[in-house]
Amino acid sequence: MRAMVLTEPGRPLEERDLPVPEPGLGELLIRVSACAVCRTDLHIFDGELPDPKLPLVLGHQIVGRVEGSGERVGVPWLGWADGECRYCRSGRENLCERPQFTGFHRDGGYAEYVVAHEDFCHTPPEDYDDVAATPLLCAGLIGFRALRLAGDAARLGLYGFGSSAHIVAQVAHWQGRSVYAFTRRGDAEAQQLARSLGAVWAGASEDVPPATLDAAIIYAPVGALVPLALRAVRKGGRVVCAGIHMSDIPSFPYSILWQERQLVSVANLTRQDGIDFLKVAAQANITTHTTVFPLERANEALAQLREGKLVGAAVLRP
Repeated sequence: MRAMVLTEPGRPLEERDLPVPEPGLGELLIRVSACAVCRTDLHIFDGELPDPKLPLVLGHQIVGRVEGSGERVGVPWLGWADGECRYCRSGRENLCERPQFTGFHRDGGYAEYVVAHEDFCHTPPEDYDDVAATPLLCAGLIGFRALRLAGDAARLGLYGFGSSAHIVAQVAHWQGRSVYAFTRRGDAEAQQLARSLGAVWAGASEDVPPATLDAAIIYAPVGALVPLALRAVRKGGRVVCAGIHMSDIPSFPYSILWQERQLVSVANLTRQDGIDFLKVAAQANITTHTTVFPLERANEALAQLREGKLVGAAVLRP
């Protein structure tokens, strides 16, 4: 099979011909139809997440069909959890002590085939084609978990309007919330997309929104956004950091955290997050915005993500 392989962090992915993987007990062999590119892939590529399996096939927003049955399945970031540690036993398998993540510990979807554990696969909503469904499997799932942690915020700020935020903005709008979108200064295309998806306001991350926020979610991996978001939320408000990696948070005065403002992070996802979100995506008729690349142009897709040139999500098709 063809695959794009990471041999060491910082080196371009290499196109290689690899043996088709063999599924083990409880695993499925899946022919990949499409795989969305995630910022986490970029963090792994850049060496910002330590100790990945090497060589490695990246990719954890996968839609494909099970060899033999033809069943369509989705493969997310959480590839396996032990079910035995204190976190798994308390319903927090996202914090498992011995997890296996797709495209990090296990080879992922930048390839023609992938092996995944059957208990950790999802069923994409029927109304989505293969490309449209891929961003739901991480950008959507992690975004939805972050939205839950934001509580019942009526006025919600989204910092960084990329793959996750463009999905969550639609969910929040469907729920009756007012969405305020923050982008890089001058990113008129992202701001226009935000307004078209229901945002009541869109501006630069440094701008003061026209109303005090009840909560904010930071999707961009930029630590400097934390003090800006804390200044934008009301007393008792919450700032949720949704990324798996973020640059260092600069020092800030205690006064912008005081009055019971909260700063929390999101880690990974549970299978129940996936079940719940995919139901919501279908009910809310969420639209995903994608740019398709052939598999061999994976390096170009990663570069465009790094440079902020993508609106929505990049998706690789073998």
